[in-house]
Amino acid sequence: MTDLEELRKAIVKFTQERDWDQFHNGKDLALALSIEASELNEAFLWKDANDVNVDKVKEELADIFNYAILIADKYDLDVKQIVLEKLAKNAQKYPVDKAYGSAKKYNEL
Repeated sequence: MTDLEELRKAIVKFTQERDWDQFHNGKDLALALSIEASELNEAFLWKDANDVNVDKVKEELADIFNYAILIADKYDLDVKQIVLEKLAKNAQKYPVDKAYGSAKKYNEL
């Protein structure tokens, strides 16, 4: 079993033990993920990036990963596969020779 599959099973087990699946439709999971991402942003708000509370970042990132994995599980998506597919797409949009060291969007390269 891969680490990612182990995480998925642990997260799903946690939610099933609490009968939370009834609340975990795609829309609400996506909203929860967005809210957790906002809480991550809040950890950085009005601070220098180096002054962030790393424990707060860890907590919010864990929540984000939990919801992202639950969304993938809900739609029977293979996280590794979809991430690698997206990296391949981005590699075409952002070829190294044009994108290296640049923050420009692909249509500006």
